[in-house]
Amino acid sequence: MPLPTTFIHRIAFAALVLCAGTPCLAANPTAQQQQQQQQQQPQAATPGVAKAAPGTPVPAGSPQAGPIHFQFAIYYAKPPATDPMAALRSRLAKLGGPKLLGAMPTPAQATEPVVFANWNTTTVLQDYRAPSLEMLQRFGRGLSREQAEALQKADRALVLDFAHPAQQSSAAMLKALQLAQQVARDTNGLLWDEETREVFTPDAWQARRIDSWSGNVPDMAKQTIIHAYRSDTLVRAITLGMSKFGLPDVVVSDFAWSSNRAMGNLVNTFAQALGEGATLPRAGQYDLDVRALRLAAARDPLLANLKPNASATAKLSLVTGKWEDGDPRNRLYEIRFDRYAGPDRYAQQTAMLVAAFGTDEDAVTRLKHNDELRAASKAANAQLPQLRDAFAKGLQPGEYILVKAPFATRDGGNEWMWVEVAKWNGDTIEGLLKNEPVDVPSLHAGQMVKVSQAKVFDYARRHPDGREEGNETSKIIQRMQGAKK
Repeated sequence: MPLPTTFIHRIAFAALVLCAGTPCLAANPTAQQQQQQQQQQPQAATPGVAKAAPGTPVPAGSPQAGPIHFQFAIYYAKPPATDPMAALRSRLAKLGGPKLLGAMPTPAQATEPVVFANWNTTTVLQDYRAPSLEMLQRFGRGLSREQAEALQKADRALVLDFAHPAQQSSAAMLKALQLAQQVARDTNGLLWDEETREVFTPDAWQARRIDSWSGNVPDMAKQTIIHAYRSDTLVRAITLGMSKFGLPDVVVSDFAWSSNRAMGNLVNTFAQALGEGATLPRAGQYDLDVRALRLAAARDPLLANLKPNASATAKLSLVTGKWEDGDPRNRLYEIRFDRYAGPDRYAQQTAMLVAAFGTDEDAVTRLKHNDELRAASKAANAQLPQLRDAFAKGLQPGEYILVKAPFATRDGGNEWMWVEVAKWNGDTIEGLLKNEPVDVPSLHAGQMVKVSQAKVFDYARRHPDGREEGNETSKIIQRMQGAKK
């Protein structure tokens, strides 16, 4: 039968609530590059790599395990302003601890906060080289270009190994952060966090790692980092730095770049709950409530940015995560979404994010295609081979492409909806449906679907810096809507 002359159109894809302030996820180029960065630095001896099989529900009770061991370092591109060991002893005396040891601490024997200092002036360039300029662009905090370039030749480092019992985690961690910052400032050094793989100026360390505490409650988003990278067809994200608090790192897999901010909200909120002492009442399950967070700096911006249809709660399934190259040497808790309804894990994931954080209104437009709209669609379709080539070569971290494609409705018409591309082979495009259908009952938002390139009506491409291109037909549709009013 011939197609009807009226179509259901979506001007925009449904957007999940954004983070307040800076982006939630630190996009990494590839898992391989994560591994290369990790191999530049020796791994700290972190206890408790998960023994449970991946996919096993995590145990009930407290996620914290100890004793805790972590490593900071202070790099010097030129001779320090004063002797680092003398500065360390002076600051330790004023802080009243931790106890300075003459040998590397054995974490299992740490009954009080201790630190061991290794003043390395011989093997830094071979065994403890600072991150590359490319990595410092992503993970350098407060550094000038000149400091980053000088750091490439840094041949001296004061390496600080800390250990303490788990029950002293908050107080001992805050004192360790203060000690490292004070010594770095006294000696004109740059700070390295072995667990998060970041370099800081003393001012940046003070602002992010120390000033963000409220009493004995840390802002976990300021003590950790989330690395996100494309794994196979979709994105995987993992925290780094939770082991400094005796806690597991958090993993979430198989989500789209367009959901990175909402997913970052989820991971950061769960990490904050763990940092505030959350326990699991049941194996493999945790009910996350944004309103229950004690730290106002973590709680209030999220609540202020929730959409009207948000519940501020998320029913998490938690399993032992599968370790991949570049991951921290730590226990991994993977978040899954099977406590929500949906035909597949992608739809369940979307259902949870929408329920917890809300979503923008998914506007529907019913209209007839005119000559201007058809011409704009034809022009967009002509760009698809170029977009397919760009996708095949590999998009930048945080970059994604959406296509608007038809889906048959119950009355024989078409509902045009947005699909975020996950695979693109020849004429076949596979991706995640970004709209909730109005008249296609067999589909749900977040579902993995297949569409034909030949039938694509328009495209939208978002670059990592926020620039957008395409979606020209939406401008015409909005103008057509305005003319009707």
